[in-house]
Amino acid sequence: MKKIFILAFMLLSSLAAYCTDGDVNGDGSVTSADVTALYNYLLMGDTSNLANGDVNGDGDITSADVTYVYNILLGISPEEPPAPVTEFTVNGVTFKMIEVEGGTFMMGVDQHVGSAYPPHEVTLSTYWIGETEVTQELWVALMGINPSYFNEYGNADLHSNHASYDAGINLQRPVDYVNYGDCLEFCATLSQLTGKNFRLPTEAEWEYAARGGNLSQGYEYAGSDSINDVAWYKGTIPSTELWTEGWGSQTVATKAPNELGIYDMCGNVDEWCLDWFGTYSADAAPLTNPTGPETGTRRVMRGGNCLTTNPGLMKVYYRNQQNPDARGNARGLRIVMVAE
Repeated sequence: MKKIFILAFMLLSSLAAYCTDGDVNGDGSVTSADVTALYNYLLMGDTSNLANGDVNGDGDITSADVTYVYNILLGISPEEPPAPVTEFTVNGVTFKMIEVEGGTFMMGVDQHVGSAYPPHEVTLSTYWIGETEVTQELWVALMGINPSYFNEYGNADLHSNHASYDAGINLQRPVDYVNYGDCLEFCATLSQLTGKNFRLPTEAEWEYAARGGNLSQGYEYAGSDSINDVAWYKGTIPSTELWTEGWGSQTVATKAPNELGIYDMCGNVDEWCLDWFGTYSADAAPLTNPTGPETGTRRVMRGGNCLTTNPGLMKVYYRNQQNPDARGNARGLRIVMVAE
């Protein structure tokens, strides 16, 4: 009996240590308030609730500390290695790709039976997807120009109707105002420079990654059931007044990631997918690595954007479509890397 008591005491002590590890604001527990404290520091330099920001012990306070605390809240041990990450540096700019281990999932959702959303079985091979959207910094490094609406560069030439709007120089925003063809050209350039095979994600690859792949917890949004935790949209951007500071897209990776460590798959900018848009059927045979219809008139876009007002339009299964030639101030991309 004494031995059992000692073992139980050791277990409870261990759990208590685990529960206070990641206590950013120093209140003795790990809650969403700790994530908020980190956000406030990273976004605004607010140290008022920051007792211990460097929770992962790497000597710095970064988005990695947000991931650390977020994993504790999800019940994932901080000692558990994250999804494998591959880092590339091209023309002086570094970006990361997250491995998405292949698997089978139900694409779509039951509540939309009879619409474009009926659930159907899809199996995917392993691939790698961008940790964030393609940033303005990376786009400029490869393409030599910044087409983005939400940035100072290029506005006077490309968007003369609002040339006086100064969104500020922040190349860590996602690139925007790019059409489908622009994205294909970017992927081809990146592939040539790296010797790897980069392209847009298929719609199935996008949804599987947004759901968290094999680590999925079944959230409605990419990483949470609370949209405010994971997405920049009209309800969370600093300003909703047109042409003011804080309006529009925001710095990537400043909201919480999903289960795979991927950021911003809901909100910030809509993301082009490889597929033509078309309905899918609940009666379809199981699909392996689907690429969508062979022909069409509009391409798939996913994720919602910073000007979206309805959170339902940012759920992991929600589908959008656009003319492939269309550019917009909240349309960007995320890339995948696949084996040759």
